[in-house]
Amino acid sequence: MTKLKPQPGIMQIKPYVGGASSIAGVANVIKLSSNENPFGPSPDAIDAFQRAAHELHRYPNTDHSTLRAAIAKLHGLDPDRIICGVGSDEVITFLCQCYSGPENEVIYTEHGFSMYKISALAVGATPVMVPERERMVDVDEILKAVTERTSLVFVTNPGNPTATMVSHAELARLARELPDNVLLVLDGAYAEYVDGFDGGAGLVEKYANVFMTRTFSKMYGLGGLRIGWGYGAAEVIDVLNRVRGPFNLSMAQQAAAEAALHDRAHVARCLSENTRLRSWLAEALAELGVPSDTSCANFILARFANADEATACNDFLQEKGIIVRLVAGYGLPNCLRITVGDEASCRRVAHMIGRFKGGAPGSRLMLLDEDRLDGEDQA
Repeated sequence: MTKLKPQPGIMQIKPYVGGASSIAGVANVIKLSSNENPFGPSPDAIDAFQRAAHELHRYPNTDHSTLRAAIAKLHGLDPDRIICGVGSDEVITFLCQCYSGPENEVIYTEHGFSMYKISALAVGATPVMVPERERMVDVDEILKAVTERTSLVFVTNPGNPTATMVSHAELARLARELPDNVLLVLDGAYAEYVDGFDGGAGLVEKYANVFMTRTFSKMYGLGGLRIGWGYGAAEVIDVLNRVRGPFNLSMAQQAAAEAALHDRAHVARCLSENTRLRSWLAEALAELGVPSDTSCANFILARFANADEATACNDFLQEKGIIVRLVAGYGLPNCLRITVGDEASCRRVAHMIGRFKGGAPGSRLMLLDEDRLDGEDQA
């Protein structure tokens, strides 16, 4: 037995498990488990990535200046206050490394992204989970949990896996009432799915202890490249850059992300289709007695009668070649998180949940071509 000992907190970490992407014995699956953009990245981003292949022998620039300038121009931000990372996950890691440790507590909410707890434990800090109210972040509960040991507060907005959203007024109240030595981190991974939402950038401008994270993995369809960014006070960015690896983003990542930003037509199409199909899917499931909160993201959190029914439905969908996400690990055992896919995927998952629930013939779900769908089951 080795005498080597990991740092405090490390062995308490349960490694993050991503959404499944395959089903044993099934060749063609519909993956609706990871909130990926069903339309993929912009063709311009693909072209930029391919062109970057000719320069793979060159080291990338270390300051991401061109990408930061493009982000800043689009969002009306100061490029010097932007940091880029390997997904927003890496920026979250930087924040915990720089602003928390064994003497500190990190607050996150009941159904918040699991990386907050993991990143806190990784630096020896104590994760503090506060309850939500009906799957909504409760600002009063956060403020009640703050102690002199609190260093960071993480809020996902819109939420994952809840898809609910905190109002600007409530976020502003949280920022205003938090002690100024506590850093409030607003995780805006799904901000692009809320038309006109700034992800919290306005609060960053107003309060030095507010920080915003964003990603290219969702709306921009670049989850496979792992590109994220953060925006905060200049002094915070300076601190984070001291722990950031000098070559954390490749040349190909930076080129693809910049091209994706510039293709506004692709983004507009993805937003429009997600909005349309999200509404359709939520209404279709509600007809079957499977409600969901109003979603502000690219997924639906479908609620079943109990954990057994949710698990049984998940198993049934897998038998039919459809992968969704069980979210019992997020404290939601009676729910399935279902990505809003393309139209065919949305109709198919709704149809199959209808079968599972015994949807009445004549409902809008049953108006689909049953014979065609049955044929697909056997493919």
